[in-house]
Amino acid sequence: MFTVIYLDNAATSAQKPEIVYETLSSFTRFHSANAGRGTSKESLFSLNAVINAQNAAAELFNISKPQNIAFTQNATHALNAAILGTLLKGGHAVTTVMDHNSVLRPLFRLGNFTAVPADRYGFVSPYELERAIRPDTKMIIISHASNVCGTVQNIKSAAKIARLRKIKLMIDAAQTAGILTIDNSVLGADFIAFSGHKGLMGPLGTGGLYVKEPDELEPVITGGTGSDSEALSQPRTMPDMLHSGTINTPAIAALSEGIKFILKTGTENIIAHERELAELFRSELLNMDGVTVYGSGGNGAIGTVAFNIDGADSFDACAMLSGFALRGGYHCAPLAHKALGTEKTGAVRASFGLFNTRAHAKALADAVFSAAAELRASNGRTFFQKPID
Repeated sequence: MFTVIYLDNAATSAQKPEIVYETLSSFTRFHSANAGRGTSKESLFSLNAVINAQNAAAELFNISKPQNIAFTQNATHALNAAILGTLLKGGHAVTTVMDHNSVLRPLFRLGNFTAVPADRYGFVSPYELERAIRPDTKMIIISHASNVCGTVQNIKSAAKIARLRKIKLMIDAAQTAGILTIDNSVLGADFIAFSGHKGLMGPLGTGGLYVKEPDELEPVITGGTGSDSEALSQPRTMPDMLHSGTINTPAIAALSEGIKFILKTGTENIIAHERELAELFRSELLNMDGVTVYGSGGNGAIGTVAFNIDGADSFDACAMLSGFALRGGYHCAPLAHKALGTEKTGAVRASFGLFNTRAHAKALADAVFSAAAELRASNGRTFFQKPID
């Protein structure tokens, strides 16, 4: 039971459907045999749970080959597997300033990429995206929605550009899987990296990667897979190619139930609810003195709102709003903060989820109003700062 109002769903969905908790517990207690390692009933039961999760994810993303979905420890793991597995032998990549360090740091390590700029709302122009392509460009990586301010990018345009220029496209769906509709039969993305524990309502430490052409990806981590064990080379079939070592089958089984819950609820209903709450909160902030709001809002964003209280560092602002689980600072996205103009202060992020209510949005708005008024009354000094003699 939370002692605060939880509004940090961009980090993880701390509140999940009951079936997710039940499955994680029961699978851990009664079905923890190693998937794909042997022919015992329990091992086959675990393997079947993984296959069921693949099928659920394939239905969600409209993917025709469920076997091409591997499960990872998070979206960061998935992004690294695709980026390094495609570019370690060379090649240029195009990404955006709105992308997360899970994209930027692997690319920085490789040293051959362009980060396309965004406007002050966080939108990236498809024209600028295409203009950044070079003769040696192998990959476009685009975050579907910003983890800082929620701004949604035009992935259909990115997919069209990648298709016409014969470049691989990876969609970072960490913030949007289970929230926005992602139809890969239309997009044709080569990779989709997703978090399992955010919009998909799975346990912590879950994620996944869809790979369109496994033969064209070099596995970065190699080891025991339970298949082709007589060979020293890594199998090139999915998901074994990316499933080296023991996988977290109980968590994958619970993630499968989270995805089924999303499919039953409908992403169109989920995004409508989250946008309603975000817009209620955002509209309150826009009418307040001493509060600055970032990003686009409306249909151009998911249920994430970034803001600052004038005169307060974002960390101090979060401390003043201690009745709420929020996120201050730079959100592992330094270039996004530079684009939004918050590189010196960071920002406070409130991210609404399916289990939040209008009362939660209104309560936070009231708390921000009180904090801003308190700062104005104290001449911009928070209660964490000593007066200057």
